[in-house]
Amino acid sequence: MTERQLKPADRVEITVLVDNYTDSLINTPSTPVDRRLPYNPDRRLLAEHGLSCHVKVFSGNKEHAILLDAGLSDTCLPWNAFQVGVSLAGIEAVVLSHGHYDHTGALEHAVAGAGRQVPLIAHPDAFLPRRRNIPGAGVFGQRSPDIVALKKAGADIKMRSKPSTLAAGHILVTGEVEWKVRFEKGLPGAEIERDGKWTPDSIRDDQALVMNVKEKGLVVVSGCAHAGIINTVEYAKRITGIDRVHAVLGGFHLSGKAYEKIVPPTIDAMKKINPDYIVPMHCTGWTTINRFMGAMPEKCILNTVGTTYVF
Repeated sequence: MTERQLKPADRVEITVLVDNYTDSLINTPSTPVDRRLPYNPDRRLLAEHGLSCHVKVFSGNKEHAILLDAGLSDTCLPWNAFQVGVSLAGIEAVVLSHGHYDHTGALEHAVAGAGRQVPLIAHPDAFLPRRRNIPGAGVFGQRSPDIVALKKAGADIKMRSKPSTLAAGHILVTGEVEWKVRFEKGLPGAEIERDGKWTPDSIRDDQALVMNVKEKGLVVVSGCAHAGIINTVEYAKRITGIDRVHAVLGGFHLSGKAYEKIVPPTIDAMKKINPDYIVPMHCTGWTTINRFMGAMPEKCILNTVGTTYVF
Protein backbone atom coordinates (compact mmCIF):
# COMPACT_ATOMS: atom_id res chain seq x y z
CA MET A 1 0.00 0.00 0.00
CA THR A 2 1.26 3.48 -0.84
CA GLU A 3 0.61 6.93 0.51
CA ARG A 4 -1.64 7.66 -2.46
CA GLN A 5 -3.94 4.81 -1.44
CA LEU A 6 -4.50 6.23 2.06
CA LYS A 7 -6.08 9.55 1.22
CA PRO A 8 -5.13 12.49 3.44
CA ALA A 9 -7.83 13.98 5.65
CA ASP A 10 -8.26 17.63 6.53
CA ARG A 11 -9.31 16.72 10.06
CA VAL A 12 -9.81 13.66 12.25
CA GLU A 13 -12.04 13.63 15.35
CA ILE A 14 -11.97 10.70 17.78
CA THR A 15 -14.50 10.61 20.62
CA VAL A 16 -13.84 8.04 23.35
CA LEU A 17 -17.15 6.39 24.24
CA VAL A 18 -15.78 3.54 26.38
CA ASP A 19 -12.57 3.41 28.40
CA ASN A 20 -11.44 2.33 31.85
CA TYR A 21 -11.41 5.85 33.31
CA THR A 22 -13.93 8.61 33.86
CA ASP A 23 -13.40 11.88 35.71
CA SER A 24 -15.91 14.75 35.53
CA LEU A 25 -13.65 16.95 37.67
CA ILE A 26 -10.44 16.49 35.71
CA ASN A 27 -8.41 19.66 36.12
CA THR A 28 -6.72 19.44 32.73
CA PRO A 29 -8.34 22.16 30.60
CA SER A 30 -9.49 21.57 27.06
CA THR A 31 -7.07 22.42 24.27
CA PRO A 32 -7.56 22.56 20.48
CA VAL A 33 -6.45 18.89 20.42
CA ASP A 34 -8.27 17.37 23.41
CA ARG A 35 -11.77 18.68 23.99
CA ARG A 36 -13.07 17.94 27.47
CA LEU A 37 -16.75 18.00 28.27
CA PRO A 38 -17.80 20.98 30.41
CA TYR A 39 -18.68 20.21 34.00
CA ASN A 40 -22.29 19.08 34.28
CA PRO A 41 -23.48 17.28 37.44
CA ASP A 42 -26.41 15.83 35.48
CA ARG A 43 -24.14 14.11 32.96
CA ARG A 44 -23.31 10.61 34.18
CA LEU A 45 -20.62 8.93 32.13
CA LEU A 46 -19.75 5.29 32.78
CA ALA A 47 -16.37 3.57 32.70
CA GLU A 48 -15.58 -0.13 32.34
CA HIS A 49 -12.71 -2.37 31.32
CA GLY A 50 -13.22 -1.93 27.61
CA LEU A 51 -12.77 0.39 24.65
CA SER A 52 -14.88 2.04 21.99
CA CYS A 53 -14.11 5.09 19.85
CA HIS A 54 -16.28 7.05 17.43
CA VAL A 55 -14.00 8.14 14.57
CA LYS A 56 -14.84 10.90 12.09
CA VAL A 57 -12.75 12.05 9.14
CA PHE A 58 -13.28 15.24 7.18
CA SER A 59 -12.10 15.98 3.64
CA GLY A 60 -13.35 19.04 1.83
CA ASN A 61 -17.09 19.14 2.36
CA LYS A 62 -17.34 15.39 2.99
CA GLU A 63 -17.53 13.66 6.35
CA HIS A 64 -17.28 9.98 7.26
CA ALA A 65 -17.91 8.23 10.59
CA ILE A 66 -17.09 4.73 11.81
CA LEU A 67 -17.01 2.95 15.17
CA LEU A 68 -13.98 1.11 16.51
CA ASP A 69 -14.97 -1.62 19.01
CA ALA A 70 -17.94 -1.72 21.36
CA GLY A 71 -16.74 -2.01 24.96
CA LEU A 72 -17.22 -4.71 27.57
CA SER A 73 -20.96 -4.57 28.28
CA ASP A 74 -24.08 -3.80 26.29
CA THR A 75 -24.72 -0.86 28.65
CA CYS A 76 -21.74 1.48 28.60
CA LEU A 77 -21.46 2.29 24.88
CA PRO A 78 -25.11 3.25 24.18
CA TRP A 79 -25.40 5.13 27.48
CA ASN A 80 -22.24 7.18 26.98
CA ALA A 81 -23.03 7.86 23.32
CA PHE A 82 -26.37 9.34 24.42
CA GLN A 83 -24.75 11.35 27.21
CA VAL A 84 -22.21 13.00 24.89
CA GLY A 85 -24.58 13.41 21.95
CA VAL A 86 -22.98 10.95 19.53
CA SER A 87 -25.42 9.19 17.22
CA LEU A 88 -24.53 5.70 16.06
CA ALA A 89 -27.13 5.91 13.30
CA GLY A 90 -24.71 7.68 10.97
CA ILE A 91 -21.79 5.26 11.13
CA GLU A 92 -20.66 3.80 7.81
CA ALA A 93 -19.01 0.75 9.36
CA VAL A 94 -17.87 -0.91 12.58
CA VAL A 95 -14.29 -2.14 12.90
CA LEU A 96 -13.46 -4.83 15.44
CA SER A 97 -9.86 -4.49 16.59
CA HIS A 98 -9.94 -8.13 17.76
CA GLY A 99 -12.41 -10.62 19.16
CA HIS A 100 -11.84 -10.24 22.91
CA TYR A 101 -14.89 -9.79 25.10
CA ASP A 102 -13.94 -6.30 26.33
CA HIS A 103 -14.26 -4.95 22.77
CA THR A 104 -17.42 -6.75 21.62
CA GLY A 105 -19.99 -6.17 24.38
CA ALA A 106 -22.33 -3.79 22.52
CA LEU A 107 -21.63 -4.84 18.93
CA GLU A 108 -25.22 -5.90 18.32
CA HIS A 109 -26.51 -2.59 19.64
CA ALA A 110 -24.02 -0.67 17.50
CA VAL A 111 -25.07 -2.27 14.23
CA ALA A 112 -28.77 -2.28 15.12
CA GLY A 113 -28.66 1.44 15.90
CA ALA A 114 -28.07 2.34 12.26
CA GLY A 115 -31.43 0.93 11.15
CA ARG A 116 -29.80 -0.71 8.13
CA GLN A 117 -27.12 -3.24 7.30
CA VAL A 118 -23.73 -2.03 8.56
CA PRO A 119 -20.40 -3.48 7.41
CA LEU A 120 -18.54 -5.09 10.32
CA ILE A 121 -14.84 -5.40 9.50
CA ALA A 122 -13.11 -8.18 11.41
CA HIS A 123 -10.40 -10.81 11.05
CA PRO A 124 -11.74 -14.40 10.77
CA ASP A 125 -10.03 -15.34 14.06
CA ALA A 126 -12.16 -12.79 15.92
CA PHE A 127 -15.05 -15.27 16.02
CA LEU A 128 -13.18 -18.35 17.24
CA PRO A 129 -13.46 -19.67 20.84
CA ARG A 130 -10.80 -18.34 23.22
CA ARG A 131 -9.56 -18.76 26.77
CA ARG A 132 -6.73 -17.82 29.13
CA ASN A 133 -4.67 -20.64 30.61
CA ILE A 134 -2.72 -19.14 33.50
CA PRO A 135 -0.43 -21.45 35.50
CA GLY A 136 -1.38 -21.47 39.18
CA ALA A 137 -4.62 -19.59 38.55
CA GLY A 138 -6.60 -21.81 36.19
CA VAL A 139 -8.34 -21.75 32.82
CA PHE A 140 -10.71 -18.87 32.13
CA GLY A 141 -13.15 -19.01 29.23
CA GLN A 142 -13.85 -15.87 27.21
CA ARG A 143 -17.01 -15.19 25.28
CA SER A 144 -16.70 -14.71 21.54
CA PRO A 145 -18.86 -12.62 19.19
CA ASP A 146 -22.01 -14.40 18.01
CA ILE A 147 -22.06 -14.30 14.20
CA VAL A 148 -25.72 -15.34 13.94
CA ALA A 149 -26.89 -12.71 16.44
CA LEU A 150 -24.79 -10.02 14.76
CA LYS A 151 -26.24 -10.79 11.34
CA LYS A 152 -29.76 -10.68 12.77
CA ALA A 153 -28.98 -7.30 14.32
CA GLY A 154 -27.91 -5.92 10.94
CA ALA A 155 -24.18 -6.66 10.60
CA ASP A 156 -22.80 -7.29 7.13
CA ILE A 157 -19.71 -9.17 8.29
CA LYS A 158 -16.59 -8.63 6.21
CA MET A 159 -13.82 -11.01 7.27
CA ARG A 160 -10.45 -9.58 6.23
CA SER A 161 -6.88 -10.33 7.26
CA LYS A 162 -5.12 -7.94 4.86
CA PRO A 163 -5.02 -4.13 4.93
CA SER A 164 -8.16 -2.46 3.62
CA THR A 165 -9.66 1.02 3.51
CA LEU A 166 -12.92 2.62 4.58
CA ALA A 167 -14.43 6.10 4.45
CA ALA A 168 -13.70 6.61 0.75
CA GLY A 169 -10.06 5.69 1.30
CA HIS A 170 -9.42 7.98 4.28
CA ILE A 171 -9.26 5.24 6.96
CA LEU A 172 -6.96 2.24 6.79
CA VAL A 173 -7.63 -0.98 8.71
CA THR A 174 -4.23 -2.63 9.11
CA GLY A 175 -5.32 -6.26 9.15
CA GLU A 176 -2.75 -8.62 10.70
CA VAL A 177 0.23 -6.74 12.10
CA GLU A 178 3.73 -8.01 11.34
CA TRP A 179 5.80 -8.80 14.45
CA LYS A 180 9.33 -7.45 14.11
CA VAL A 181 10.08 -5.91 17.52
CA ARG A 182 11.74 -8.58 19.67
CA PHE A 183 10.59 -7.41 23.10
CA GLU A 184 6.89 -7.45 22.15
CA LYS A 185 5.74 -11.03 22.66
CA GLY A 186 1.94 -10.98 22.93
CA LEU A 187 -0.46 -12.13 25.65
CA PRO A 188 0.82 -14.82 28.06
CA GLY A 189 -1.53 -17.79 28.47
CA ALA A 190 -3.77 -16.89 25.54
CA GLU A 191 -5.26 -19.90 23.75
CA ILE A 192 -7.58 -20.27 20.75
CA GLU A 193 -9.59 -23.25 19.53
CA ARG A 194 -8.99 -24.34 15.94
CA ASP A 195 -10.51 -27.51 14.50
CA GLY A 196 -11.43 -28.70 17.99
CA LYS A 197 -7.93 -28.20 19.44
CA TRP A 198 -6.70 -25.54 21.86
CA THR A 199 -3.43 -23.97 20.74
CA PRO A 200 -1.38 -20.90 21.78
CA ASP A 201 -3.05 -17.74 20.51
CA SER A 202 -0.85 -15.11 18.87
CA ILE A 203 -4.01 -13.00 18.43
CA ARG A 204 -3.59 -12.66 14.69
CA ASP A 205 -6.87 -10.71 14.53
CA ASP A 206 -5.27 -7.76 16.36
CA GLN A 207 -5.52 -4.71 14.08
CA ALA A 208 -5.58 -0.93 14.24
CA LEU A 209 -7.00 2.09 12.43
CA VAL A 210 -4.74 4.53 10.60
CA MET A 211 -5.53 7.99 9.21
CA ASN A 212 -3.27 10.46 7.42
CA VAL A 213 -3.81 14.07 8.51
CA LYS A 214 -2.76 16.44 5.76
CA GLU A 215 0.71 17.90 6.37
CA LYS A 216 0.89 16.35 9.88
CA GLY A 217 1.23 12.59 9.46
CA LEU A 218 -0.37 9.39 10.68
CA VAL A 219 -2.92 9.00 13.45
CA VAL A 220 -2.81 5.39 14.72
CA VAL A 221 -5.62 4.05 16.93
CA SER A 222 -5.12 0.63 18.53
CA GLY A 223 -7.63 -1.53 20.35
CA CYS A 224 -5.27 -3.48 22.63
CA ALA A 225 -2.14 -3.68 20.46
CA HIS A 226 -1.63 -7.34 21.34
CA ALA A 227 0.91 -7.40 18.50
CA GLY A 228 2.73 -4.64 20.40
CA ILE A 229 2.10 -0.92 20.09
CA ILE A 230 5.54 -0.37 18.54
CA ASN A 231 4.99 -3.20 16.04
CA THR A 232 1.61 -1.66 15.25
CA VAL A 233 2.91 1.85 14.59
CA GLU A 234 5.90 0.64 12.61
CA TYR A 235 3.65 -1.59 10.50
CA ALA A 236 1.32 1.35 9.83
CA LYS A 237 4.32 3.32 8.61
CA ARG A 238 5.46 0.50 6.32
CA ILE A 239 2.14 -0.19 4.63
CA THR A 240 1.32 3.48 4.08
CA GLY A 241 4.79 4.61 3.11
CA ILE A 242 4.47 7.51 5.57
CA ASP A 243 7.17 7.92 8.24
CA ARG A 244 5.76 10.88 10.13
CA VAL A 245 3.46 10.00 13.05
CA HIS A 246 1.20 12.71 14.41
CA ALA A 247 -0.62 10.78 17.15
CA VAL A 248 -0.86 7.33 18.75
CA LEU A 249 -3.99 6.48 20.76
CA GLY A 250 -5.61 3.41 22.30
CA GLY A 251 -4.82 0.41 24.44
CA PHE A 252 -1.16 -0.63 24.61
CA HIS A 253 -1.69 -3.75 26.79
CA LEU A 254 1.09 -3.05 29.27
CA SER A 255 -0.79 -3.62 32.52
CA GLY A 256 0.47 -6.02 35.16
CA LYS A 257 3.71 -7.74 36.20
CA ALA A 258 3.99 -9.75 32.98
CA TYR A 259 4.75 -6.53 31.09
CA GLU A 260 6.90 -4.63 33.57
CA LYS A 261 10.17 -5.42 31.77
CA ILE A 262 8.99 -4.24 28.37
CA VAL A 263 7.61 -0.87 29.50
CA PRO A 264 11.02 0.91 29.43
CA PRO A 265 11.96 -0.29 25.90
CA THR A 266 8.44 0.53 24.72
CA ILE A 267 8.75 4.10 25.99
CA ASP A 268 12.22 4.39 24.46
CA ALA A 269 10.92 3.15 21.11
CA MET A 270 7.96 5.54 21.26
CA LYS A 271 10.36 8.41 21.88
CA LYS A 272 12.20 7.43 18.69
CA ILE A 273 8.94 7.35 16.73
CA ASN A 274 8.38 10.82 18.20
CA PRO A 275 4.64 11.36 17.69
CA ASP A 276 3.29 14.83 18.41
CA TYR A 277 0.68 13.31 20.75
CA ILE A 278 0.27 10.03 22.61
CA VAL A 279 -2.92 8.98 24.41
CA PRO A 280 -2.57 5.62 26.24
CA MET A 281 -5.92 4.10 27.22
CA HIS A 282 -7.71 0.97 28.44
CA CYS A 283 -5.31 -1.97 28.94
CA THR A 284 -2.18 0.20 29.03
CA GLY A 285 -2.64 0.14 32.81
CA TRP A 286 -2.63 3.01 35.28
CA THR A 287 1.00 2.49 36.34
CA THR A 288 2.24 2.42 32.76
CA ILE A 289 0.12 5.42 31.76
CA ASN A 290 1.81 7.37 34.54
CA ARG A 291 5.23 6.23 33.32
CA PHE A 292 4.40 7.53 29.84
CA MET A 293 3.18 10.78 31.39
CA GLY A 294 6.46 11.13 33.25
CA ALA A 295 8.66 10.21 30.30
CA MET A 296 6.82 12.22 27.63
CA PRO A 297 4.99 14.97 29.52
CA GLU A 298 4.88 17.40 26.62
CA LYS A 299 3.26 14.77 24.35
CA CYS A 300 1.19 12.49 26.60
CA ILE A 301 -2.49 13.25 27.26
CA LEU A 302 -4.47 11.64 30.09
CA ASN A 303 -7.68 10.24 28.65
CA THR A 304 -11.11 10.16 30.26
CA VAL A 305 -14.40 8.90 28.81
CA GLY A 306 -16.15 11.50 26.68
CA THR A 307 -13.01 13.31 25.50
CA THR A 308 -12.81 14.19 21.80
CA TYR A 309 -9.40 14.39 20.13
CA VAL A 310 -9.09 16.69 17.12
CA PHE A 311 -6.16 16.32 14.74
